Amino acid sequence: MTGIDEQYVLSTDTRRAEAFSDGVLAIVITLLVLDLRTPSVPPGHLLEGLLAQWPAYLAYVTSYIYVAVVWLNHKAAFKRVVHVDRGLHWANLGVLFTTALLPFPTAVLSRTVLEENPTDIRTAVALYALVGALVCAAWLALFQHLSTHPILLAEGVEAEFFAKERIRAWAGIALYIVAGIIGALIAPPIALAIFLAVPAFYGLTSSGLYSMPAVARAVDDDSGER
Repeated sequence: MTGIDEQYVLSTDTRRAEAFSDGVLAIVITLLVLDLRTPSVPPGHLLEGLLAQWPAYLAYVTSYIYVAVVWLNHKAAFKRVVHVDRGLHWANLGVLFTTALLPFPTAVLSRTVLEENPTDIRTAVALYALVGALVCAAWLALFQHLSTHPILLAEGVEAEFFAKERIRAWAGIALYIVAGIIGALIAPPIALAIFLAVPAFYGLTSSGLYSMPAVARAVDDDSGER
């Protein structure tokens, strides 16, 4: 190919990758809700049965937010991409593969909390932490690929943007590892709190760490005008 290394198989159409990703993430979110079931209770005890299923509701909300944040981050990343190559396709598939695993540990965690077996709860927390860390590791691979292949990026987008995004991925990996260790060995509730905090962190920084100073300046300017 003229002007481009033959190791790259470039396409100027990112829409297929984005559409496929949107479809997979939509299915993942749909699968999450399947663990919310009608309680089997005697007549007159429906409210009691519904309230008793609170772990399933909490697990659903946590994982739903996580998948939603994955979609927001995916949208933010591909908004800065104009070409895709084989490596980016594989990195993107890695993100989708790990995210698609989320319904499994979500269901395991909610059911073990309901059964109130301490050993099983610790195992379930460790499983959820493992999958969460894998999702972050997949994002790390995607950010790494984009930071080292500036030819894929839109005009005006610096490779440094995705180099800094690796910090977010590493932070997620570290938090999930810490949560898994704490949950398995010390206190599962602390791990559950971290599981809620990680999607919140990624949601607040979905525009990228590289853009955070500009966002902060815009907020300060807006406050000064009032």
